[in-house]
Amino acid sequence: MQKTQTYIQENKDRFLEELFELIRIPSISADPAYKGDMLKTADWLKAKMESAGVDFARIDATAGHPIVYAEKMIDSNLPTVLVYGHYDVQPADPLELWDTPPFEPEVRKTDIHPDGAIFARGACDDKGQMFMHLKAFEAMVACNELPCNVKFMIEGEEEIGSENLGIYIKEKTAELKADVILISDTGMIANDIPSITTGLRGLSYMEVEVTGPNRDLHSGLYGGAVANPINVLCDMISSLTDEDNQITIPGFYDKVLELSDEERAEMAKAPFNQNDFNRSIDIGKESGEKGFSTPERTSIRPTLDVNGIWGGYTGEGAKTVLPSKAHAKISMRLVPHQNSVEISNLFEEHFKSIAPESVKVKVIPMHGGEGTVVPTNFPAYQAASKALERSFGKKPIPVRSGGSIPIVALFEEVLGLKSILLGFGLDSDAIHSPNENYGLFNFYKGIETIPYFFDEYREIKK
Repeated sequence: MQKTQTYIQENKDRFLEELFELIRIPSISADPAYKGDMLKTADWLKAKMESAGVDFARIDATAGHPIVYAEKMIDSNLPTVLVYGHYDVQPADPLELWDTPPFEPEVRKTDIHPDGAIFARGACDDKGQMFMHLKAFEAMVACNELPCNVKFMIEGEEEIGSENLGIYIKEKTAELKADVILISDTGMIANDIPSITTGLRGLSYMEVEVTGPNRDLHSGLYGGAVANPINVLCDMISSLTDEDNQITIPGFYDKVLELSDEERAEMAKAPFNQNDFNRSIDIGKESGEKGFSTPERTSIRPTLDVNGIWGGYTGEGAKTVLPSKAHAKISMRLVPHQNSVEISNLFEEHFKSIAPESVKVKVIPMHGGEGTVVPTNFPAYQAASKALERSFGKKPIPVRSGGSIPIVALFEEVLGLKSILLGFGLDSDAIHSPNENYGLFNFYKGIETIPYFFDEYREIKK
């Protein structure tokens, strides 16, 4: 891999400029106004895959945004790695909280990233991490050091639930045949503490609507005599958790996988400083389910959070209105054995049951997915561990993530393939938030490490 590593070092500046080109395209999947930019991004990726040396690349249409597929098959006797990533990004709102325009990438030095970090929407999630694979592939092909067959499947709907990817993989099962799926859409503990994600939480995402009177009312003439939907909604949401921050939906915990004391003790060995955690997000005191640590609350325990709430008048000045409707978006992170459809049904049944007669309630399931656990005793994990040890000089720590990549469970169900979650982001990268960023160290370290994974995986699979 020496030629490959030299190639990477010699082309670092070009790799960064190409990533900037990709970031500048505002590929926001959630907003129909950006449909043209989604297509433009897919075209851009297809061209880059072709120039990197794939046998072929194509853009596959779906009922939503397209999927970019490519492959290079060098020897049917060698293992095949299917690389998954996504080119869509979260909306950049609220724009006023960005220090620089979200789609104009800028490198700035920070305390965490003294060598500089790329500030832009999608810098880490997932354009920067996905693009690492394409550049690592380019380097291996250019140096004639590609150890495995490679397939790329880059989608455009991960940020909106990957609704059409499930349909796609069921239709393309034969073509997607591989030995393992490699994904970089997660993180690691710190730049000097490499880690591999071995678990993801599932997700159930709902929107609720509470309706009171048939129109907005004058709060002086009607206030005190008519239930206010915003007040009612707040009361209903508040009742969804108790004083111990446990979720009160009947049946919610019935299938939660409880870890043993030994497993929890093993988890606790991963470095974590509560004061540093609090300071990093400027909070005075942590909060969460009683009886669990912060790392446990964000990985092995389910949660319920309000992601957005609105209703009534929110413009400049005052308007004394009693609103007709109030809305909220609510997400539940799920742990292994919880089923997203079952939880969505339990939520809907309970939420409607706690509504007073003074309002009507509508519950709309948005999207969801299942949690997953990655074993540490199979070849691809061992290859990833050895690859990180080669690039960082130390053995990585297995950790569970609180995030969700719903399609991972479906990959295993439909394709029969486990995924390696080889992420290089940090918790401080502000993904989904204003001023998202991705360290130059992390970007380049990912490109450096990925070829080592291919090399180690071929050796283990011999």
